[in-house]
Amino acid sequence: MAKYFDVHPDNPQPRSIAQVADSVRSGALIAYPTDSCYALGCRLGSRDGIDRIRSIRQLDNRHHFTLVCQDFAQLGRFVQIDNDVFRAIKASTPGSYTFILPATREVPRMLQHPKKKTVGVRIPDHVVTQALLTELGEPLLSSTLLLPGEEEPMTQGWEIKDRLDHVVDAVIDSGDCGTEPTTVVDFSGGEAEIVRYGAGDPERFE
Repeated sequence: MAKYFDVHPDNPQPRSIAQVADSVRSGALIAYPTDSCYALGCRLGSRDGIDRIRSIRQLDNRHHFTLVCQDFAQLGRFVQIDNDVFRAIKASTPGSYTFILPATREVPRMLQHPKKKTVGVRIPDHVVTQALLTELGEPLLSSTLLLPGEEEPMTQGWEIKDRLDHVVDAVIDSGDCGTEPTTVVDFSGGEAEIVRYGAGDPERFE
């Protein structure tokens, strides 16, 4: 059964956040809120976590996983960014955007797109997520919690606990965080290409 953490959305309880971070370090797969719907998350190098996310969401190996980062300094360790792209991303973070960029050697090969050698990165604007990332000290490997055959992600922690009780290890509930996923911008070709329209304002990249 998944552990259930009822976390205050504005003042997350340090003890709960520390317990979740310890679980992630130990290999747990968690469901957690972001500024654009719930996500599944695990430790960066967890092959078991990746396999479980693929199984839950029925994903193939072309799916772009996302590294959810605490800040821009952390993000810069995992992707290659030139000056123009740097400015564009810096002006848009934290926020409801995912950026696809060439991966650095810090990113395990199993997380990279098999042909493009790219990975998704984002910096969320969500108090609870930021508290968890700060405590964890490294990115969360993540994917939107959108189940096969459903059009919208689940948005209530208790519902996630009820439906995924035996396939995730922990659920953080800090209230409704919406159903609209991030806007995805692909910079891997040098120019901004919007590949998914979502919660982030796309106009700055059009």
